[in-house]
Amino acid sequence: MDGPAAAQAEDAFHLVYAEVFAEAPYCETADDVKATFRRFHSQTRKHTFRGALARTEDGEPVGIAYGHVLGPSTGWWDQLTAPVPDEMRREDGRRTFGLMELAVRTPWRGGGIARRLYDTVLDGNDAERVVLNVHPESRAAVGAYRSWGYRKVGEARPWEGADLHHVLLLSLPH
Repeated sequence: MDGPAAAQAEDAFHLVYAEVFAEAPYCETADDVKATFRRFHSQTRKHTFRGALARTEDGEPVGIAYGHVLGPSTGWWDQLTAPVPDEMRREDGRRTFGLMELAVRTPWRGGGIARRLYDTVLDGNDAERVVLNVHPESRAAVGAYRSWGYRKVGEARPWEGADLHHVLLLSLPH
């Protein structure tokens, strides 16, 4: 999905996000979800936005993935608790795809839906690499990302009051 299509499906993205991130270790509140969807609105307006939504045959939302290419003036690398080399921080509006969210509702986990959502969002992406934040206590997510080739490059608090997250990076083969 491009940004306008994802914005049209916001209710489905919201349902999945709110349910998944209410669980431990995230324990997000209704206010946290509202803040995420304020960011979602601005993210869907980016021309590099890409999203994916998985539904059952009868249309029930089961999983989401979305992100966008980081712009030259991104604050992503400023969130890290320790500086990274300038070459890692360099962004030109094409270099790095930021995977903002990947989530699958509990009843549908373990069947490869997360991987299919992930692959769909990255399909045809010309970025050199993908960066994401993951809660270190989300063992399934950390395990999946590591098995997909990600490496930890630092730690960050992605928003004010957030738990410390691992920042993971994957170089894409092109």
